[in-house]
Amino acid sequence: MNILALNWEDLANPQAGGAEVHLQEILKRIALKGHQVTLLCSGFPGCKPEETTDGIRIVRRGSRFNFNFVAPLALKALLAQKRWDLIIEDINKIPFYSPLYHRLPLLVVIPHLFSDSVFKEINFILGTYIYLSEKPIPRLYKGFKFMVISESTKEDLIRRGLPPDDIRVIYCGIDHALYRPDPFVQKDPFPSVIYLGRLKKYKSIDHLLEAFRLALEEIPEAKLTIVGEGDYKDKLMSLTEKLDLKREVEFTGFVDRKEKVKRLQSAWVAVYPSLKEGWGLTNIEANACGTPVIASNVPGLKDSVVPEKTGLLFEYADVRQLSECLKKILSDSNYRERLRQGGLAWAKRFSWDDAADKTMELIEQIVARPRR
Repeated sequence: MNILALNWEDLANPQAGGAEVHLQEILKRIALKGHQVTLLCSGFPGCKPEETTDGIRIVRRGSRFNFNFVAPLALKALLAQKRWDLIIEDINKIPFYSPLYHRLPLLVVIPHLFSDSVFKEINFILGTYIYLSEKPIPRLYKGFKFMVISESTKEDLIRRGLPPDDIRVIYCGIDHALYRPDPFVQKDPFPSVIYLGRLKKYKSIDHLLEAFRLALEEIPEAKLTIVGEGDYKDKLMSLTEKLDLKREVEFTGFVDRKEKVKRLQSAWVAVYPSLKEGWGLTNIEANACGTPVIASNVPGLKDSVVPEKTGLLFEYADVRQLSECLKKILSDSNYRERLRQGGLAWAKRFSWDDAADKTMELIEQIVARPRR
């Protein structure tokens, strides 16, 4: 098959996140099966306009600030180059409304939609633009098949009016060769907490800082490591200073994958306090490394945590409850070991090969259907 995918960014983009990991892990496995895969996405400073990575032809046009305006013309140009069997549109920021520009079979991939949570991250004007851009999805994509990564996102789409039979849940996988316990990496000799991800406002890392400060009252030797980069970093560092946590909190900035895994392996607990996610891939990665997790009880994250078996959930923004979760895990080694074992077993259920096989099965069903 000739498959054309449309996504805001590719994995090489410095702004790439979980949505890019998800799509590219699946696309590269589809390419390995012998299919021709092209990914149209935005460019970034210093990037090549076109290159082949993991068997995927990557075509970059415009930038992350204007790609939704550049994409229609770039899509039309690619459509004219050859006969395509399927379009994959990944909606993880603003929809491209690709059905307006083609009549090909389409698979719509949605990690999650922002809805009103977008106002937690950006200003009212831009937030309103993104909020309203999601409104036409049930009408413009009516009759197409959707692939989502959690039951929470499926429920969200059903509430918006999409038929349940048109929505398929296919869970993310992880790289088990990379994310695993390492006998040569020991747990930290002190109670250690880690946040790993982008430093964005809606990730609510400020709640973790406040909860960690409360936990220090009972566990004064604890340390918190915040791994990642993002536009909210300066404010988080200012809050750290305001809370008098500069000695206990480390900001590592960006780290490579090897260092990321080592940090997850050595931590006692990983925390994800976000307002909303599509799934919570970091939770599964932490579990696979032998580390329990704490996450906010919100769409996506609640799907990737099994309470009292792989970690704990707390009500979003409840700083005191998050603090109690931290103290419970950090102070009880037997309980922590039980969560560690449960997390290892849970993580084994998720595989990128399995996700790619199920996606390919769905693609074949879509292509075999009569055209709209």
